[in-house]
Amino acid sequence: MARNSGKVHVVRVRKTGYVDKQGRVQDYSSAYLRRTYREAGKVKNETVANISALPDHVIDLIDAGLKGQQLVPAAQAVTITASLPHGHVAAAHAMARKLGLPALLGPAGRQRDLALALVISRVVKPGSKLSTRIWWADVTLGADLGVADASTDDIYAAMDWLAGRQDAIEAELAHRHLGPETNPARMALFDLSSSWLEGTQCPLAARGYSRDGKKGRLQIEYGLLTDPAGRPAAVRVFPGNTGDPAAFTGIVQVLRDKFGLAKMVMVGDRGMITSARIAALNQQEDGTARPDPYGWITALRAPAIKKLMAEDGPLQLSLFDEQDLAEITSEDYPGERLVACRNPVLAADRARKREDLLAATEKLLAPLIARVSAGRLAGAAAIGVEAGKVISKYKTGKHFHLTITDDSLAVTRRQDRIDAEAALDGFYVLRTPVPASELDGPAVVTAYKNLKYVERDFRHIKSDDLDLRPVFHRLEERVKAHVLICMLACYLTWHLRKAWAPLTFTDENPPEQDNPVAPARRSAAAQAKASAQHDAAGRPYHSFRGLLEHLATLPRNQVRFAGTEITVPMLTEPTSTQREAFTLIGVPIPLTLT
Repeated sequence: MARNSGKVHVVRVRKTGYVDKQGRVQDYSSAYLRRTYREAGKVKNETVANISALPDHVIDLIDAGLKGQQLVPAAQAVTITASLPHGHVAAAHAMARKLGLPALLGPAGRQRDLALALVISRVVKPGSKLSTRIWWADVTLGADLGVADASTDDIYAAMDWLAGRQDAIEAELAHRHLGPETNPARMALFDLSSSWLEGTQCPLAARGYSRDGKKGRLQIEYGLLTDPAGRPAAVRVFPGNTGDPAAFTGIVQVLRDKFGLAKMVMVGDRGMITSARIAALNQQEDGTARPDPYGWITALRAPAIKKLMAEDGPLQLSLFDEQDLAEITSEDYPGERLVACRNPVLAADRARKREDLLAATEKLLAPLIARVSAGRLAGAAAIGVEAGKVISKYKTGKHFHLTITDDSLAVTRRQDRIDAEAALDGFYVLRTPVPASELDGPAVVTAYKNLKYVERDFRHIKSDDLDLRPVFHRLEERVKAHVLICMLACYLTWHLRKAWAPLTFTDENPPEQDNPVAPARRSAAAQAKASAQHDAAGRPYHSFRGLLEHLATLPRNQVRFAGTEITVPMLTEPTSTQREAFTLIGVPIPLTLT
């Protein structure tokens, strides 16, 4: 073969451990264009060019071209025809499948797919039904569940279908989390909240006590039933003027008649489980006692506690000289246990707040007194109206004595009333018929304080995560379906928050409390999270909502390669946080939801 014939190829030479004249160890790499040819039966090489000075990626391109690969500009080699956010909906859908939520909703079909999409959307991006329908086309949820083309009528039909399935869905959740196998204490938490409505035509709309601070607005009430850990199991919607006791009666009937759960222990606040409700709790329609009585745990109101603290009453300060908890009995509560607690931290906090409110009221009254003294405001009636506006601002009127004449206003504190209220600071008394052999005093306190989990669920449902309020639906069944969707989304969120605790600021292992009366404490690990802001690998901790937003940056792309019209779905390379999020759920990152 002639010397000038033969193919040219790239040769890379690497020298390691070379010691230069200064005694330094150096590593060298070089690249050459060489031609191989045969001469007189022997294979020889000729260096055509030294290309060591070229950048590595250029040398790679030359090498690939010489090997026969067809090189094209990067923009022509691969085309991304579509890209949709995927990670957040994929994570929520994966957890929903792990929990068996699709089967829980009902038989497979179009209605179930729409209902599941509504629940997942409420977790990932809560919004109106119209905005949700439009959003489905912008994420992989719409295409994978086949709901991207859904109309508003389709969504309303799915809501009606879901509302008809509510009893079956909640019965399964109740047996799953309130049954004796998983809940041997047979304990359930129940509380009531409210949200306002837009519009005036809903049959459930009424004016009542607004827990959202929307005075005078039409609203609905809804009661949430959970297990002792705050895991939602059922929700019931009531007219906006429904009281706590009536809602409690309604949920007990559901537990007994629809869920078939016997001998439960209901935990509710002092305004819900009243003496009248207690008396009727275990009576049948004919007035006889029920064979499967329900227990309960609630708290006494301030006047009842004050009566127990009378001079000859069973609740005396000396009981708390060495402890914060004491069990007492009273003839006024036959067959019941009274667990009295004193929280010094709460007492100090209430005393401070009361003094702040009293001082704030006196500060507002000072200009009014000056106006009267200067003669700019006269007449007992006019002075009384203005003074009433001031003392009602902070609800401290009961602690002030006002002396009003046509030309004077004198204000003094009612110290006796202030002292009487201060005597109750930090005290609360729980009442229950559950025997000590089943639930000791500290366990009673813990059970009642677990109502904080229901309050936490309400925060998630109403504002933090699921944005239930305000309610825009007009038909009663649609309102109930909307609240049910939010409850199911809260159920899904509860499990996601628990699974993702290592990636968020959530306290993974709250410390056990030796004294249940004392305020709860965060673990040292949780405090370290809040301080460091990053884990050992340098990854930032997220809020729950922030983690969902980070997962949304994992898209699914439709890729078309040069020379073909076929597109291939591909995920971008996930971050370590995104990988860990799916690992904590217990599933690999799915390319599609189905």
